Amino acid sequence: MHTLHVAFDDTDSREGRCTTHLAFKVVEHLKKKQGAKLVDYPLLIRLNPNIPWKTRGNGAVCLRLKVQAADRVIDYIRQAVEEGSAIGSGANPAIAFLESDYVPTKLRDFSALAMYDIMSRQMSEKVAKAAGIQYFTFGNGQGLVGSIGAMGCLLEGDHTFELIAYRKEKNWGRPRVIDKQSVIKFSIDTYPHTFNNYDRNQGRVLVAPHSPDPVFFGIRGESPDIVESALPALHPEEELEGWTVFRSNQGTNMHLQNEIRIANVKAYTAGYIGCKVSSKPYAIEGGHVIFTVKQDGAEMPAAVYEPTGLANVAAKLEEGDVIEIGVGVRKGTTKHPKILNVEYLRVLKLTPVYETLNPLCKMCGKRMKSEGKNKGHQCDRCKHKDHNTKKILIPQERRIKTGLYIPTPKAHRHLTKPLQRYGIEKTKFLFEKK
Repeated sequence: MHTLHVAFDDTDSREGRCTTHLAFKVVEHLKKKQGAKLVDYPLLIRLNPNIPWKTRGNGAVCLRLKVQAADRVIDYIRQAVEEGSAIGSGANPAIAFLESDYVPTKLRDFSALAMYDIMSRQMSEKVAKAAGIQYFTFGNGQGLVGSIGAMGCLLEGDHTFELIAYRKEKNWGRPRVIDKQSVIKFSIDTYPHTFNNYDRNQGRVLVAPHSPDPVFFGIRGESPDIVESALPALHPEEELEGWTVFRSNQGTNMHLQNEIRIANVKAYTAGYIGCKVSSKPYAIEGGHVIFTVKQDGAEMPAAVYEPTGLANVAAKLEEGDVIEIGVGVRKGTTKHPKILNVEYLRVLKLTPVYETLNPLCKMCGKRMKSEGKNKGHQCDRCKHKDHNTKKILIPQERRIKTGLYIPTPKAHRHLTKPLQRYGIEKTKFLFEKK
């Protein structure tokens, strides 16, 4: 049998369809009709979420297969993607095929960059040709970037799993009925091994989308067994078409592993910055908080948005605090400069803060008034002057502590690492599919 890597992206649109659902149908067909075998779980790879022209979740799929006849598989998948994509509604799909026992270094390098940088279709075509990849594009073919990016991602380090259950076509667009109490119980029973099932702060179920696509619900967690346990636990009343477990970079902060330097920051990129707060934060309309950060002499504004739940934390920062922030870089305009959109905040060192008071008069005990900079103080009551007095500095307790602050679950992106995953990240993967 031959090893065939298959990746596709951008098959969905705002009006419907779903790339993972297409992967589910392709895998079912290949296993039943063409004797194909998976050598890994289907991969659901999320790329840089700051790209303005991204798809809904900016996620591409990669299948690594053992097949008898690669040409037959390629013909089938090409037809399935073309017929199963929302091409007339804005989708620009692409499919990539690589028949090889290993993934070339140039392909892995492209994938690593696609997690946080801007990759063009031309760049993806160049890499595909150099790696011997056969590809097909539809529409403007922008989906080739995601396809090549997913194919090059081996997920050898940290990763998670997601079980995605699919609806029968007759139910697409109808309201999803999911028992809230079952989700809450499942979330409690499986903590910390599943994540983002339910937002306690907002009282909101997070496992089901609201779009008219085929997904009924998705459960994210640390192992295939734990996510599969959701099926009996949530006992959906709706008859499902089926389900698939994907291995994924969701919940890993993979897009924030790149260190950014303020002096040469690029719009639409993502990463982390170690810096100092260089201006006192202030709130703007909507409850968002703005402050300036400094790194090696270069400064740049940073924004913390109210829906993240981090605005009240950022508002307590002071000039001089040492922090690390995970960010996406928003493009500048004629009216506004480039700005760092904060995704997480780690307070490393707090600067001392003091309340400043005038000294007490030595003659009568009343609080004196300043005569001006370096001119000492005078007492209004007894008119005593003292040119040698200085302000009294009283240390104040800070209203913020060092540590990590991340958004509320409602504001998590697909790639956002939940607090409970810190410390339990994976360092390797061994395929043990049943």
